[in-house]
Amino acid sequence: MASGSRILLIDDDARLSELLRAYFQRFDLELASATHPAKGLAMLTESPPDLVILDVMLPDMDGFEVCRQIRKTSRVPVIMLTARGEVTDRIVGLELGADDYLPKPFEPRELVARIQNVLRRSGETNPSETLTFGDLVIDKSARNASLGEQSLDLTTMEYELLLLLASKPGHVFTRDEILNGLRGIDAQLFSRSVDILVSRLRQKLNDTAKQPQFIKTVWGTGYTFLKRGA
Repeated sequence: MASGSRILLIDDDARLSELLRAYFQRFDLELASATHPAKGLAMLTESPPDLVILDVMLPDMDGFEVCRQIRKTSRVPVIMLTARGEVTDRIVGLELGADDYLPKPFEPRELVARIQNVLRRSGETNPSETLTFGDLVIDKSARNASLGEQSLDLTTMEYELLLLLASKPGHVFTRDEILNGLRGIDAQLFSRSVDILVSRLRQKLNDTAKQPQFIKTVWGTGYTFLKRGA
């Protein structure tokens, strides 16, 4: 994780932004904030941050729609804050391309840990390796993937999922293994979120569950990356 990372908080609770701004300084994190989604989106364009913290409950435009707008133009990592911590909110956030989520109320130290983990994942590179499976090429130095001549527009978590599965072709990953591998924390009740991520990744790979080219479902267990991508 790069030092002095810039974080953008979009949350209508001004008191929260002041609390976090002071707390983040201990960890060399610079916080900018917006209490209205339109202002937050403008700030994202004017001065792109390293990560966005996005509350679900916002005036005029909820956090899900803000996340959708962000993903139209940016792959910046997004952590969503859910007031109720409901599974449905978390699943919707993942469907829209969020990289992590945290229910309110939360401990600031846990939020910092989540930020550090997401930034570390998005910043890790290994320039010595490129993984190739037929027309699919995963460039670890550039942290992107392409299928044929088409660059895949993957979110951070979609890329991490692809890299995780492709790192061990033929290995059957359980849903808990995938959750642990992506988040670095114990998986709890949200194995459904893995299915959503896989489905979203398959769409971008032009893959299907019935006729898999890359990702095969192992019923009752999890998923495996086919040894041959064709």
